[in-house]
Amino acid sequence: MLIILVAAVVIGYLIFSASYFRNMSRNKVCESFGVVIADSNQYKFVSRQDIMGLVKRYDLDPVGRKFSEINTLSIRDTILTNRLVESAEVFITPGGSVVATIYQRKPVLRVISDTKGNFYVDNERRIMPVSGNFTVYVPVATGIIDEEFARNELYDFALFLNNHSDWNVWIEQIVVQNNHEVILIPRAGDFRIVMGDLNDYQAKLAKFARFVDKGLNVVGWNRYSVINLKYDNQVVCTKK
Repeated sequence: MLIILVAAVVIGYLIFSASYFRNMSRNKVCESFGVVIADSNQYKFVSRQDIMGLVKRYDLDPVGRKFSEINTLSIRDTILTNRLVESAEVFITPGGSVVATIYQRKPVLRVISDTKGNFYVDNERRIMPVSGNFTVYVPVATGIIDEEFARNELYDFALFLNNHSDWNVWIEQIVVQNNHEVILIPRAGDFRIVMGDLNDYQAKLAKFARFVDKGLNVVGWNRYSVINLKYDNQVVCTKK
């Protein structure tokens, strides 16, 4: 009987303590708001000041408020309205602070379109805005480019370049014409490379590599103004 009584007292105390300290915590005032840009070593599209300013603009700054008045989900959702942010986690620390951990979106391709303006395509094939804070080195495409073409054929080509550093460094610009045919501007050599459409682009680039080895390296890199790869099993060149 004594054991049962002691157990009942202990359980009652635990319930009271949990409730008491929970209420104390809810009445405690937030002392600071921290923002961590987890991938800031790789990208600098957004800054701590950007995020803190956004939260303050929507009157969600937690500093000085009781934790019972702080809605971390609202803070997170507000941070996600920044289109350069990929994901955010907002949590309360035992020390009495609110912390937001931010991950930025990851661009694969930059587009400077005659019709749709200037934007990135990220690693999820979504359109993302450029940032005045930071420019990332990715393949650049210019010309008559719509968003659908950018998110599909151009994205696949840019991803290939990103994964093959030799090609990525060598190609300076991708120029898209109104029929979605592509011209490449190389960093070395005063000529243009006509790809045609982007079907079989890997085979076309391999054909060009063979032509460089057996042609340009023999006759010289300044002999031609145009090197056309769009035809099967041949390379058609235009002399200067």
